Amino acid sequence: MRVHKELAVVTGGTKGIGLGLSGRLVSLGYRVVALYRGDKESAAAAEREFGDSFRALRADLADPDAVVTVADEVLAEYGAPKVLVNNAGRNIDRPFLDMSFDDWDQVIAANLSAPFYLTRTLAPKMLEAGGGSVVNVAATTGIRPRLDGLNYCASKAGLLHFTKCLAMELAPTIRVNSLIPGMIDTEEMRTRFRTDEPYYRDKLLDEIPQRRIGDVDMMADALEFLIGEKSSYVTGQKLIVDGGQFMW
Repeated sequence: MRVHKELAVVTGGTKGIGLGLSGRLVSLGYRVVALYRGDKESAAAAEREFGDSFRALRADLADPDAVVTVADEVLAEYGAPKVLVNNAGRNIDRPFLDMSFDDWDQVIAANLSAPFYLTRTLAPKMLEAGGGSVVNVAATTGIRPRLDGLNYCASKAGLLHFTKCLAMELAPTIRVNSLIPGMIDTEEMRTRFRTDEPYYRDKLLDEIPQRRIGDVDMMADALEFLIGEKSSYVTGQKLIVDGGQFMW
């Protein structure tokens, strides 16, 4: 096994919010392994951007066998991670009566089962190495429901409770918290909420007390807090970065 600086593993860490989280971890001095499912171009671009401190590995985290394989590769190459960020997620939105069994299975597998598989595989080695921090990236819809997203809402609600139970079981050596984004400026959000169009942007801003859309750096700031010494007495909690939109 090679000896490196402390390791962070980030799922979905090659684009969007996950890319921002990976970049912050690199800037903090971590060696980052980002796991991604399908976008090879984004993965290659991230490797070029971050250089030797960053490696992208492709894996279907909804497949437990694939999780064990990639986790074993990471452990053999770098040792146990100090930080694990379960960020990868999937949306398949449909009205309930149009939702297929496969629509349900795919979203639950990606958003809830995958964090279980990966954390279950890595946590024993993290404990042996002296502990660390797990951060699960959840969603506001895990607390407040919405139409046409039963599978996604259920998966993220489950992830919030998964966080609390895991925090109890892994304490005091590993802290486990959830990080919840509000309206954060990513390509997906711009497409979904049409925020490049003034009418839709203003309508959205009316729901946010700070009247602004957040950026990825704000999420990275929150992650930096959750994995750092200043949050050493924080576990089993949810940190919502949303400009006051939900106030839960």
